[in-house]
Amino acid sequence: MTSIFELETPVVLVDIDKAEANLKNAQDAANRAGIKLRPHIKTHKLPRFAKRQVELGAVGITVQKLGEAEVMADAGLADLLLTFNIVGEKKRARLKALHDRVTIRVVADSADTVDGLAETFVDSAKPLGVFVECDTGMGRCGVQSPEAALALAKRIAAAPGLAFAGLMTYPAAGKYHEAADWLADAKTLFDDKGVALPEITTGGTPDIWHMSEAGVATEYRPGTYIYMDRSQVAAGAATYDQCALAVLATVVSRPTESRAIIDAGSKTLTSDLLGLQGHGYVLDFPEAKIVGLSEEHGTLDVSACGVKPKIGDVIRIVPNHCCPVSNLFDTVTLVRGEAVVETVPVAARGRVD
Repeated sequence: MTSIFELETPVVLVDIDKAEANLKNAQDAANRAGIKLRPHIKTHKLPRFAKRQVELGAVGITVQKLGEAEVMADAGLADLLLTFNIVGEKKRARLKALHDRVTIRVVADSADTVDGLAETFVDSAKPLGVFVECDTGMGRCGVQSPEAALALAKRIAAAPGLAFAGLMTYPAAGKYHEAADWLADAKTLFDDKGVALPEITTGGTPDIWHMSEAGVATEYRPGTYIYMDRSQVAAGAATYDQCALAVLATVVSRPTESRAIIDAGSKTLTSDLLGLQGHGYVLDFPEAKIVGLSEEHGTLDVSACGVKPKIGDVIRIVPNHCCPVSNLFDTVTLVRGEAVVETVPVAARGRVD
């Protein structure tokens, strides 16, 4: 059997046993918490893993863009939530084509987005489900108050071809209590006004082990949990032993005693810092620090290493953020430990449209 150390670098490795354990652990936690799991596929972008998530008990999948939804629908995934505002006639036409063949629901946080959807979706016999996206502290998209959520929900419900699906949020990491309080206030308001809330969907891997504290939420949408990464270790959601994805790179230069250069730069590891120092964790040389990235070069400070890497050494790196790494590679290599199992195409790679 081929060893990972025989592969050309840089290459992305995914340990399928670790990924499977991560999937099962999260599904078990959701079951214990009495909350439905709807995993986000933006991390792995692989239909095989999306199908496995559903086999383990997920109610469906989450996608971020139409391109991802199209790939997953083509692969046979039939229950999708698209958590991104769909704006423009061409994108609405693509959404309509998807709606005609699978169950897909979307989000909106403005009257403009809702009105655009209402222009395209007019069939009251098969309405498009639309969630109101709520900003519960992330500071990204979302209505700013429960009152605004209620007003937009009423606008959705008034459109013949749309159906109000509930509330959706992506909480800021570590602020799951604040998100739960916001959603509880919203539910109280909706109940007082006699407006039903079919679903309340929340999520995020950093706080995945706090699913039982999601309050009134009925559904949880983690993504990174399948692979985990350095940022999730820093957040306390995982250990390095649980990180299923690593980038395999080769030391190609040792210009000084304290510096090593690898063949993995920003086009491999991404430049995401996510509040961390350096650009990844070197499993084989934990004292090494990835202090800089250019496009194809990674610069390591190895001054603290008792045994320093040599030219030709192959090293494994847990990236800060695994999600963009998946989108940078045409393929990933599935492994068990150091044994290569299979190399597979990243089906939704580049589908950010």
